[in-house]
Parts: sequence; structure tokens; C-alpha cells
Amino acid sequence: MAWRSPRFRASCIAAGAGLALSLGLLSIVLSHVEVRRGVVLADPLLAALPPRDFTWITFALIYANLAVGVLRLAPSPRALLTGVRAYTLLVLFRATTMLLVPLEPPPGMIALRDPFAEHVVAAPVLTRDLFFSGHTATLFLVYLTARDAQTKRFFLACAAAVAVFVLWQHVHYTIDVVAAPAFAYASFALASRRGSLTTFTSP
Repeated sequence: MAWRSPRFRASCIAAGAGLALSLGLLSIVLSHVEVRRGVVLADPLLAALPPRDFTWITFALIYANLAVGVLRLAPSPRALLTGVRAYTLLVLFRATTMLLVPLEPPPGMIALRDPFAEHVVAAPVLTRDLFFSGHTATLFLVYLTARDAQTKRFFLACAAAVAVFVLWQHVHYTIDVVAAPAFAYASFALASRRGSLTTFTSP
């Protein structure tokens, strides 16, 4: 059993510390980019979509998927560890790309106000954390880590729905959402040390 291995337990501690450090770094980067000036991108898709507020359904899908994803991986500690490592890499990718790609909020943005972060931990409402879409990328990563076809289909449908919602709400530019799955896949492939989605397909 994985938990009986001292090496595996050390890997879990290291992964937890790495995730905490990456989230701390992301917090610093978010504070920086939120007060930095950027550019407004021409986005024909957003121009054709009158903005609508999908905040509650978006976060309901995000939190439900995260909870189900963790519960489904919990019986397989090594798969869960890979998921944590992949998410850590995703956070680092996002911190880097936000620093490198300064953007102004899309015209007509309806701010995505996380009901948990805003009311429980008093996190500020962010509008310039744009390239790439963290919500879309996170749900796509949950899809990648799923171990059976039915669950993967469910997660993929939810990821697609959130991608549509954040665009319709003008929370992100189209390029932010289109790029998100690529960064999620790169994080997953690096964390699992394989460039194939077959890593978690066996029971």
C-alpha cells in the first residue's frame, strides 16, 4: 500500500509544500497584475455575446467537480499525488503567463465573485487575472485525472460549460479559454512523466 512507503509519504509532504509555495507565489503575482496596466484585445466572439451573469452556476460546477474529483482519486493515493503535482505546475504556469501577458479586463466584464473566497476568506475580486483561464484549466485538469470513461465525460462536459459561462460573462477573452486546456495537459503530462492520457485509464 502506498501510504506504508516512507518514500511515498515524503513525496506527499514535498507535494503539499510545493503546492502551498506555488499558491503563495500566485497570490503575490495576482496582487501585482491587478494594479498593472494592460492591453484590451479585439475579440469578435465576445463582441457578439451580450454579457450575462453565470457566477453561481459556474462556482457550483467548479466546487462540485473538485470535490468529486478528489473523492474519486482518494482510493488511489499515487494518482491523487500526481493530481496535486499537476495542479501545482498549473498554478506556476498561470503565474508566469499572467506576468508575461498584461491584459485589461474585456469590455462588459461582469466580475466573477467567488462566494467562498469573498465571504469566507475575504479575498479581493480580481479582474486582470486573465491569461489563461484558471477555472477552465482546473476543470480540464480534473477531467484528465479521471480514471473511468463515464466520469471523464462528466468532467469534460462541466469544463466545457464553465468555458462557455466565463466567455459569456466576459470574464475572459477567447484566447484565455482556448489556451487553458493546453496548459492543463502540459501540467498533467509533466506531473505524470508521460505525454499520454493513458496514465490514469487503468483501474
